[in-house]
Amino acid sequence: MHKILQHRPLRFVFLANIISMFGSGMNSAGVTWYILQKTHSEMSLGWLLVLTTLPAMAVLPFSGVLIDREDRRHIVMLLDAGRALMILMVALLAIFHPTSLQLWHVYAMNIVVATGFWMFWPSITALIQELTPQAEFIHSNTLLMAGVQGGWLMAGALVGFIYNHVGLGGVLLIDCATYVISFLCYLAVRSGRQVVARPALSAEAAAAKAEGALAHFVHEMREGVRSIQANRYLRFVGITWALFLGAMLTQQVITAPLSDRILHGGAVGYGWMNGGWGVGAFLSTLYTPWLVRRMQPRLAVAVCMAAMALGMILAPYTLVIPIAVLVYFAVGSARGAGGVALSSALMETVAPHFMGRVQNTFYFAGLLMQLVLGISVGYVAHSYSLTAAFAMVAAVFAISFVTSIWPVERPALPESPVPTIAPAAEPAAEEARV
Repeated sequence: MHKILQHRPLRFVFLANIISMFGSGMNSAGVTWYILQKTHSEMSLGWLLVLTTLPAMAVLPFSGVLIDREDRRHIVMLLDAGRALMILMVALLAIFHPTSLQLWHVYAMNIVVATGFWMFWPSITALIQELTPQAEFIHSNTLLMAGVQGGWLMAGALVGFIYNHVGLGGVLLIDCATYVISFLCYLAVRSGRQVVARPALSAEAAAAKAEGALAHFVHEMREGVRSIQANRYLRFVGITWALFLGAMLTQQVITAPLSDRILHGGAVGYGWMNGGWGVGAFLSTLYTPWLVRRMQPRLAVAVCMAAMALGMILAPYTLVIPIAVLVYFAVGSARGAGGVALSSALMETVAPHFMGRVQNTFYFAGLLMQLVLGISVGYVAHSYSLTAAFAMVAAVFAISFVTSIWPVERPALPESPVPTIAPAAEPAAEEARV
């Protein structure tokens, strides 16, 4: 992995992700605990998922084209700045006027932040594909996952120990500061505007462009969908990705209630479980490259999905916090390795100039799964059984196991246009591409 870290742009990208995800992890865990304590209802957490998912789903079909057209570094910097400003406003309200803070303020903040995240994540993945030599995709994704999961979930663990001392306002202020540092890291990645080179326009694309900007935009959206329809292997990778994403995101609805209602661990127990997950995800970097290379990405994904399904089945029967932490450690480790394997399979299969559109299609499907599963799991957990809710999440991971072992031939790797990156110093050529 030291070869990856020898690339100065990638060092700054990974540093930015560790720092920003540390803040995002604190934000997510702090908001989850705040809402649960205010409402004492898993349904309120389910509705939080719904409210943060719908705007993201509205943006995803269109943002993929922008990610493939524009400088991905500029996109992530803009998203960092916008989210930091929104979080700062709510943080100041919580610190200086706590009695004025309403649940709708927290929901509104999360809607903006989540919408930004679902444009940020495909942008940063596409940027890393753009900056990484093809032979190093596995190592690059491993480092990215280590930073994201380690930062996010270790922060989630820390929240459990400091939330009672600093409150929601303090947690959000820390998150805002991490966005500022992340912005400065991306600023140092490179200078100027650089976009991914594209092949020459086809006759159909040229005709759409001649019709106007809207027709050209719609044509590029359709191109992304057609690239998926033409590749059966990619479709199965995408289905697995969507199921994995929906189940993983829904899990946050039931983790805090597990600590509160079954394990009676409160915020500290919640922190310990998040810590177990985070440490497992971070330490998965020690074996993930070996696992993915030995098994190939899809089989490695299958092993990880099976481990996550088993962990979700066992979690409500752990009875004490230490055993729950061990289960979450194993599930977090499988999540880290599985996410790297899926990302590597995607990068190896999708041409760089399609990456934004293809990713966003799969993210849209994953968020749709989360939308349905989140509200269903919240309802079952609140009205019937938390154990049954865990079983529902486990079932989705089990289905993703099946789709990841389904026999399908892997196509030849895509050829990227040369040069890969078009620098801003060539305005005429750049204008032709955009």
